[in-house]
Amino acid sequence: MPLLFDGLPLLPSAVFAADDGHLMVGNDAMHLARTSPDRYEPAPKRCIDDGSVLLGGRDYPVVDLVSAVLSRVRDEAQRALDGPVHNVTLTHPAAWAVHRREVLAAAASRSGLPTVTLVPEPVAAARFLTSVTRTPIDEHAVAVVYDFGGGTFDATVLRMTAGGFTVLATEGLPDAGGVDVDAALVAHIGAAYAARDPEAWQRLTYPSTPAERRERRTLWDDVRHAKEMLSRAASTTVHLPLFEHDVLITRDQLEMLARPVLDRTVTATRSALAAGAAASTPAAVYLVGGSSRIPLAATLLHRAFAVAPTAVDSPETVVAEGALLAKPA
Repeated sequence: MPLLFDGLPLLPSAVFAADDGHLMVGNDAMHLARTSPDRYEPAPKRCIDDGSVLLGGRDYPVVDLVSAVLSRVRDEAQRALDGPVHNVTLTHPAAWAVHRREVLAAAASRSGLPTVTLVPEPVAAARFLTSVTRTPIDEHAVAVVYDFGGGTFDATVLRMTAGGFTVLATEGLPDAGGVDVDAALVAHIGAAYAARDPEAWQRLTYPSTPAERRERRTLWDDVRHAKEMLSRAASTTVHLPLFEHDVLITRDQLEMLARPVLDRTVTATRSALAAGAAASTPAAVYLVGGSSRIPLAATLLHRAFAVAPTAVDSPETVVAEGALLAKPA
């Protein structure tokens, strides 16, 4: 069953370095980042190859950042189970080579978890989606997993075999995620308001005081919430701190701003399909990751591959749910 973290079924992977060196994670890290953004790393996954990350003037090994997040999960699981955790499956992008998987396994070991089973994320996702939608894939048929998350994007081509899904090819974009759509929205707002009060916009863009850093974080949080709301509504507003304006944002505007990022994800998906399969039309296209909720993503994929994408209500949890079903690849 899904765990709850601060009453929510998702734990942000964000990490914040406290004054004493302790690493705070999740919503606590996001809250503390309002005053000291230099101590904050919102997506350790993007730093997997960096070795270490500078937080508040101190270098932290990336493995420690990942371990801090896994430790929080371990603690919550032990609380829910009222006992130790015995079996653990962790998922990872299909393109992760041995070194990256070793970092993940090392982080799990440092967090006190037992020996883990590693499963590629798209294998877990496809296994879950074929199960929950009751639409099995014929043997030898090809499926595409379109994983558009908060920080990164991965397109993976899978073939159904007698033993389950096998990865044929994958294409990743480390700089195409929900945060990049957020940045496009912030830039759009800046284009309209910066000229009205250049000093105020400078303070929002490059804050120098704790109060200004809080205002900047408030803006970005509101932009993210607006983006998520526009997957359900035709319009919403974003409050612009310092200017004290409520900026109207429509779904059409969001889709126009997100289009360059989405086009790159579709191109990457085409490349993965071309590299992994002779067929130009997959048997299924699965939407995974919270950012895949943007309605234009499904529209562009439908146009590109002539297949209606398969989606569920909670695309953020598809990989985790599938980890219970997937066999190691």
